Amino acid sequence: MSKEILMVAEAVSNEKGVDQEVIFQAIEQALSTATKKRYDEGANIRVVIDRETGDYDSFRWWDVVADDVMAELGTQFTTEEAHEKDPTLAVGDTFEETVENIAFGRIAAQTAKQVIVQKVREAERELIISRFVNRIGEMLNGTVKKVTRDHIIVDFGDNAEGLLPREELVGREIFRINDRTRVILTSIRDDTRGPQLLVSRAASEMLVQLFHIEVPEISEGIIEIKGAARDPGQRAKIAVKSKDARIDPVGACVGMRGARVQAVSNDLDDERIDIILWDDNPAQLVINAMAPAEVESIVVDEDSNSMDVAVSEENLAQAIGKGGQNVRLASELTGWTINVMTMDQAQEKQQEESLNVVENLMTALDIDEDVAIVLVEEGFTSLEEVAYVPLEEMIDIEGFDEGIATELRARAKDALLTMALASEEQLANAQPAEDLLTMDGMNDALANTLASKGIITMEDLAEQAVDDLMEVDGMDEETAAALIMTARAPWFVDQGE
Repeated sequence: MSKEILMVAEAVSNEKGVDQEVIFQAIEQALSTATKKRYDEGANIRVVIDRETGDYDSFRWWDVVADDVMAELGTQFTTEEAHEKDPTLAVGDTFEETVENIAFGRIAAQTAKQVIVQKVREAERELIISRFVNRIGEMLNGTVKKVTRDHIIVDFGDNAEGLLPREELVGREIFRINDRTRVILTSIRDDTRGPQLLVSRAASEMLVQLFHIEVPEISEGIIEIKGAARDPGQRAKIAVKSKDARIDPVGACVGMRGARVQAVSNDLDDERIDIILWDDNPAQLVINAMAPAEVESIVVDEDSNSMDVAVSEENLAQAIGKGGQNVRLASELTGWTINVMTMDQAQEKQQEESLNVVENLMTALDIDEDVAIVLVEEGFTSLEEVAYVPLEEMIDIEGFDEGIATELRARAKDALLTMALASEEQLANAQPAEDLLTMDGMNDALANTLASKGIITMEDLAEQAVDDLMEVDGMDEETAAALIMTARAPWFVDQGE
């Protein structure tokens, strides 16, 4: 029996690639389970196998409980019962005795096999997770093992398999069993059947990794990929930047006669790839990203993180792209909302906005339309600009002198002060919402203080940072963090649903 245990441990360990200790523990558990079946009542059994010889011993043990507690039959002793075994035993101690070993051969085909299989599965699961948990976002090479209507199973070797859903394929790709393929590991899902490696060929990282392979300058760190956006199987945009002024990053990625970019495209079902020169100036980056369309003018609105891009009438369709593809990819690549329009539309919008600014300046500064128009034409579009730009810039406007400039600045500052006071009064009169008042950890005084700072609801509080609340008298970081997390609790409930 001893030799048989050692043989089983070695054979299963070699076959499954797991440590022999896992197999020994599985056999011990199997022997314990089989030994328990000897007893009508419940029994605590443990089995210890000598890792060197394969010999094993079986033990039964009882927990000692107080006399006034109803002891569980077969697994617990009262102190009175325990003292019959050993007078030194006290409540909380354990009494253990050796029992007859059950033969290993009698359970090998039943309990032991089940437990060993389960233990091996658990060990394999932990092994696979440990191998791949730090490789999320990397490209993996595998072989197609199974093809179904919904997904493809990719084998990476050593019992590791990837699930490639149909929606994560590129274009009209068709795979057959034993085909070699490259995929991106996106996540690891652990379920009852074992860890599932979720992979994709449609992820933007797939494009990035392929360029790393095809363009040595990228893998060497000379050229940096700053961003990528894809419409898998159809079109993609990738922004690149060179750390060496002597190297053209776009040319390096295109390659001689387009060989490098074509190699990447071939791997992605002939996906069309636009290689964009990165620019730290957001406006220039958007202009580059709109290629091949030529941009006539661009207006940046930092407050809304958007840009109005004007193109000629004949370039409009190209700028937008089929189904809005070109502008959508450019927007995703740059991180800016891009509004494409013709030059006529841009001029109309600009005129409309200028009229609104003129009306606002006329009302706030109590000036004639002609004066307001002059200010707008000179680039003054807000009260802040009128109030705080250097006085010399306003005096330089044709028809203005120091007296006019000083008066306009004073009126602008008065208007801003009036608006600020009105805003403060509105906040001072603000009442906290019911959900903020009744929130855990909140009191009326604190809720009213928060409301006076524009934090009216739990949602308002949830969007704050700890530093934002430190302006409240008597607030400390721990309390602020606790309040914010309480306010954010509904977010996590919604995500769970």
